[in-house]
Order: sequence, then C-alpha cells, then structure tokens
Amino acid sequence: MMCATGDPADSKGPAGDQGPADEDARFSELLEDSAEDLYERAPCGYLSTLLDGRIAKVNATLLDWLGYERGDLVGRRHFSDLLTVGGRLYHETHFAPLLRMQGEISGIALELKAADGSRLPVMVTSTVKTGSDGQPLLIRTTLFDARDRRAYERELLRARKEADLERDRLKLLNTTLQKTLLPPVPANVPGLDVAAHYHIASVDEVGGDFYDLFPLAAGTWGLFLGDVCGKGAAAAAVTSLARYTLRAAAVYNPDPAAVLNNLNTVLNHEYNGNDPRFCTVVFGLLTPDPQRGGFRITLASGGHPPALLMRADGTADYLPTPGGQLIGVLPDAHIATTTVHLAPGDTLLLHTDGLTEAHTTSAGGEDRYGDDALLDFGRGLAPTTASGTIGAVRDLLDSFGTGVDDDTAVLAIHVPRTTCEERQ
Repeated sequence: MMCATGDPADSKGPAGDQGPADEDARFSELLEDSAEDLYERAPCGYLSTLLDGRIAKVNATLLDWLGYERGDLVGRRHFSDLLTVGGRLYHETHFAPLLRMQGEISGIALELKAADGSRLPVMVTSTVKTGSDGQPLLIRTTLFDARDRRAYERELLRARKEADLERDRLKLLNTTLQKTLLPPVPANVPGLDVAAHYHIASVDEVGGDFYDLFPLAAGTWGLFLGDVCGKGAAAAAVTSLARYTLRAAAVYNPDPAAVLNNLNTVLNHEYNGNDPRFCTVVFGLLTPDPQRGGFRITLASGGHPPALLMRADGTADYLPTPGGQLIGVLPDAHIATTTVHLAPGDTLLLHTDGLTEAHTTSAGGEDRYGDDALLDFGRGLAPTTASGTIGAVRDLLDSFGTGVDDDTAVLAIHVPRTTCEERQ
C-alpha cells in the first residue's frame, strides 16, 4: 500500500507556518526598505528644497560627497550656499529664472563646495513639484558626479605637486603672465584722476580678473573691468580673449551694450562645449561734459557687481544695473545699462567680487564682507580721490589676510575739483 507524501518544502511546522497574508506583508516591508535604501544610497545625489531654496531633504550619497552631516544642511542652508561664487551668479541669473518659467531644467554644469573647501563638479537636473491645485510645492534636484569629466584637472594638479622643485620658476611665470593681461599703468585721461590695483590671492595660479582704460575717438574713453570664472591657464586664455575683444569691439561700436553683446557672442561661440567659460564684465564709456563740467559715463553690466559712486557732498551709493546676465552663457544675454554724470569731486569705484566675497572674522564667527559693508566703507571715505580710494581698498584687503581667497581688481576714477571750486 502506497502512502501519499507531500513536498517537504510545503510542510510547515506550527511555528514556521506562513500564510499568503504573511508573505505579502514581508514582501511589502522589503519593498519599502529597498525604496528608502535606493534613495539614500543611490549612485547620484538627491536634494529637495523649499521654493526659497532652503534645503528640506538630502540623501546620504550627497552628504558623503560633500562631507556634511544631515543636520548641517536640512532647514539651515540654501542650495545656493553649496555653490561656488560663479555658480551662485549663474544660479541667480539663469538657472533659477528658467526653472521658475519652465518647471524643469536639466544638464546644468555647476560646482559644489564641500565642507573641507574642495570643489565637486556636478551635472544638475531640477524639477518643480506641484500640488493637486497646480501650485508649486518644492523643488527636487538630482546631482550627478562629474569628476571623471575633470580628470585632466586632477592630473594637472598631480603633475604640479611633482614639480615642487620648479615652484619658484612657476611663480615667476605666473606673475609675468598676469602682468601681460593688465595695463602697466592706467591711461592718462585729461580732467580725470585714475588709479587701479590688482590683489593676487595666490601666486600659484593665474587669476581671471582684468581691467583697462583706453582712448577711443577724440574726447572719448573706454574702460572695463571683469572677472573670468576659474583660474589657471584656461582662465588666462579667456581673460586675454575678453580684453582684446572688448577693445576691438569698442573701436567698431563704442556703445557699451553693443560692446558687451559682441563679447558675449565671441565667448558663447568659442566656449560652448564640455568646458564652458564665462565672465562678468562692466564696460563704461566716458565723455567730457563741457556744459556741466565733469564727465558723463554710461555703464553696461553683464552680471557684474554694481559700481560704487562716492559723491563730492559726502554721500555714496551703488549705481544699479539689475538683471544683467553673465557674459558667454547664453547666445543672447541681457545687458543692463545706466548713465550718470560725474561732477567735480565725485569718485567712481569699479571692483570684482573678490572684495565683497572676502572672509572676515568677528565675534559671531567667519562671514563674508558683503555689499552692505562695502557701501558703508564708501560712505566713510566720501568725498575722496582715486588714489585715496585705492589706498583705502588696499589697506582693507590687507586687513582680511588669508580671508581673500579670490583675486580682486579695483579701478577708481575721480573728477578733480578746480581751484575755484575748492575755494567755494
């Protein structure tokens, strides 16, 4: 007589018996655990921010990349705080506006600042999440590690470390190259007092700041001051191209907006591949004003910090050029312009963001110097001269010590008072 036997795999003891409901519950738990683990340990960084940019959620991958603890970022920092100076400018003038208009933007190359001060190149995609009523709720951002694309930069750094014995020669070479990108002395403009200064943050790398003052047609002068994103030989190449393009464009058509549009076309055409290069620039056109005395200046700005005007009456304020976009990023950049009369006794200061981005130390810790502090500085100087302004700025930069981590260029122009005006 044969006995029917069941499959041993189907035999369940009283303690090990699992019905379909138990299996479904276990499978559901596994799915939930896998989903959370996939978010936290994904091969890319995930970030969720409120509409004002404040970080609401971040995954472990991105925290590991940047060296932060979750509590350092969530609810305490904004996405823009993680960007480099050039990245913040790009985010404010291009990335954020397009995201608001389109609801999504992808494939944007940016650099993040890690907790240890190092930089992490990433490719960024952001989307706006909306509620059932269609109103935006938050911004979801995915970041892909782009360090492999910058492998040649790491190789360059390794080679430079191996060449420590040639450090002195490299310093001399960099200094010589930097000098070729700047005029030896500001041009002599009849009726104007002009002074300039270039503060080198590091002798090991060529910076991207530049300025110039040069004659155009009779009685007309052009001036510019700018800052190329990045450092080193690549930045030097863009600096040289920008400087000579600005000069040539001004001869062809001295209108400040036209000059910057010309430079934007050149940079966007030459550097629109895997390694885009851009800069901030302010260009000015100076002409004497025989009726009112002094000079008339028209300034055009492409994403550059506003110029500081210190009046003869002791007041000071910025010359607003809002909305000017970075030069070289978009095929058709918006250029902001403003025109002002420089009366006898007035002084105009142009500067790069190395000044306002300098680190300062106070009782509350380390902070940025900032635009408000520079405005107070100008109000304390006014009325002043070009040489007096540059001397005061040099002392200010020296007081920051190692807090100046970016090259800084400053250019001041002053309309001297006549003897009669001084007596009055």
